[in-house]
Amino acid sequence: MKVQSSKFKVQSRIGQTFKRLKDNGERALITFITAGDPDLKTSKDIIFELEKSGADIIELGIPFSDPMADGPTIQAASERALKKGATLSHVLELVRDVRKKSQIPMVLFGYYNPIFAYCVEKFANDAKQAGADGVLVVDLPPEEASELKTHTDKNGLDLIFLLTPTSDDNRMRLVAENASGFIYYVSVAGITGARKGLSGTIQKSVNKVRQFTSLPVSVGFGISTQEQARKVSTWADGVVVGSAIINVIEKNHGSPDLVKKVGEFVSQIKKEMSL
Repeated sequence: MKVQSSKFKVQSRIGQTFKRLKDNGERALITFITAGDPDLKTSKDIIFELEKSGADIIELGIPFSDPMADGPTIQAASERALKKGATLSHVLELVRDVRKKSQIPMVLFGYYNPIFAYCVEKFANDAKQAGADGVLVVDLPPEEASELKTHTDKNGLDLIFLLTPTSDDNRMRLVAENASGFIYYVSVAGITGARKGLSGTIQKSVNKVRQFTSLPVSVGFGISTQEQARKVSTWADGVVVGSAIINVIEKNHGSPDLVKKVGEFVSQIKKEMSL
């Protein structure tokens, strides 16, 4: 029997998006960028380009000086954003600006330190007012998330948790009981970063997670090519691509074609997932 997941009075944009895609026989392309990399204005342009190119959900990274779960690519993106002065307040302002023109679901992705320093209650209230749809805090497991969950629940924000290849049945059950929006399954026991190959156990693991929840299951960490995205999309409800996009941003830093290049890369992935 599946564990009953957290309930909300009103289904979020995230839930609506997954339902629409499922009804159409599609899978979600979830794209990650670090807010403020290479600068906040360009981040906004990239978000609009990602949506135009087929992204279904945006994960917006909150820059942090010690992103322990991230590999060199996203670490460097955080450093670039911080050097440009990006803060959590700026990230929320960016969401607010995007929301004036777009209804694409946006998940704030980050670490607990900036949220705690900002004030947990104020963060949840301001995130909701800005137009965010969900929150994923990498270093905040369900056992320690009660304060944040109280305020995200109050504001109707989805609180997304991670599962990994080392998660046992008890961990899967606990995450299923506390998560909303979707379950983020980490495909590797390690940090973020583009990889040449995928683990052969992903399909089996995704099926195992589904025994505990009716929420969509999305897979991320290490997915960097069209072929990998297509393969994972046959198993999971969503595919998360992050470091590979950051690589495109870094490679084209300072180029007038930066935004266009990001769009072309994402469009190719979405096209492959639709085959």
